[in-house]
Amino acid sequence: MRCVIARFPFDLTKSGVLESMKGIKPEQVVGESVTIGRRTYPVKQVGQVITRQDRRDFSAGEVLRAMTQLGFTCRGLPQAAVPTRVLSPLQQASAMLGIPVTV
Repeated sequence: MRCVIARFPFDLTKSGVLESMKGIKPEQVVGESVTIGRRTYPVKQVGQVITRQDRRDFSAGEVLRAMTQLGFTCRGLPQAAVPTRVLSPLQQASAMLGIPVTV
């Protein structure tokens, strides 16, 4: 498959990516990730290995798009949990009555 990463064209295949990543130890995943074989790699690490470019030269989205098209399982940024506000009994009762209470 032909794809463009950091303005350079690459002919990537699933078997070629598997071969390139063989023997590469995965770094700790903090953001987007790609599962290759039984290992999960950060997207930027995969991009650096398969393109031989500096991680600053390409975006994670470019690599995610290419890996998805090749059939690898990709995960985006984890969704942050929305903090829930705990209401006191007075605030809860006021909210039920429709009267805002400031604390």
